[in-house]
Amino acid sequence: MHPSLMSSLKRRQLLAGGAAAATSLWLPQARAQAAWPTKPLRLVVPFAPGGSSEIVARAAAAEMAKTIGQNVFVDNKPGAAGNIAMQEVASSTDEHTLILGHIGTLAVNPFIFPKLPYDANRDFAPITLLSKVPSLYVVHPDLPVKNLKEFIAYVKGKPGQLNYGSAGNGSAGHLAFEYLKMVSGTFMLHVPYRGTGPMLTDLMAGRLQAASVGAPALLPFIKSGKLRCIATGTTQRLPQMPDVPTVAEQGFKDFEMTQWYGLIAPSKWPKAHLAKLEAEAVKAARSTLVKEKLAQETALAVGNTSAEFDAFIKAEQARWKPVIERAQIRPEGMG
Repeated sequence: MHPSLMSSLKRRQLLAGGAAAATSLWLPQARAQAAWPTKPLRLVVPFAPGGSSEIVARAAAAEMAKTIGQNVFVDNKPGAAGNIAMQEVASSTDEHTLILGHIGTLAVNPFIFPKLPYDANRDFAPITLLSKVPSLYVVHPDLPVKNLKEFIAYVKGKPGQLNYGSAGNGSAGHLAFEYLKMVSGTFMLHVPYRGTGPMLTDLMAGRLQAASVGAPALLPFIKSGKLRCIATGTTQRLPQMPDVPTVAEQGFKDFEMTQWYGLIAPSKWPKAHLAKLEAEAVKAARSTLVKEKLAQETALAVGNTSAEFDAFIKAEQARWKPVIERAQIRPEGMG
């Protein structure tokens, strides 16, 4: 064989060998990327077991596990208004730990805590809004009011003489009533409790006049006549209570008060992981099974895009910042 021809052949063999080596290096990486998740996903719930947060998380986790390729297990990690869990997940590096975002941790805590161990906007990537839990405004049945208009007139006639209860400073119920006070120009005293249960006990006993609580905890008492619902915080009437108008219907346009829950993950995750998680989470939230499960708890399934959820979080932050500042809401123990 001619020397120049042999040299050309060797060059081709070397090039082919190099290409094959590069391909062999690239393929495992591509497979690893496509195979994510490579182990079970841990969905952290930053609250104690038994509440609406766990119901939403477990419903979504069970449905996602059917198609994402790994089990998804729920891990409750309460403490410090959700800040402990948020800090842990923000600093996690295993790319398999995500967290249930909430109105408190994403839209309230940044404005009531002077310093947080996480940045709600920088450290987390929104995945999807899973669910909204309607907030209801209720009064003791002895109060001589049948609707929100009558309630506001009654409160204005007794400024500072009536009180409302909540599950604690900075809780959703606290925010809900301060928001109503702000838009209606009324004044009531706030009585914080350590949890919804003891607050409802005092409300039904007549030691409180009013409260705002998530629908699942209130419906049994409304149906039994122990409490009277004067308005819902939703944008539309609830099918469970079609005769109860919304706050917006009763003179306060665009008013909305719901507790909400969505999936968020550390923003440092690869974009491909976040995109896959979004696709699976949206599919789960929109599934018939999840919708039915949440409807049983008077919760509304959503399942929007990550961009829509991001815009929703920013709108909620803009909504609650002035309410918190006006009411001077501080965490427990900080005045």
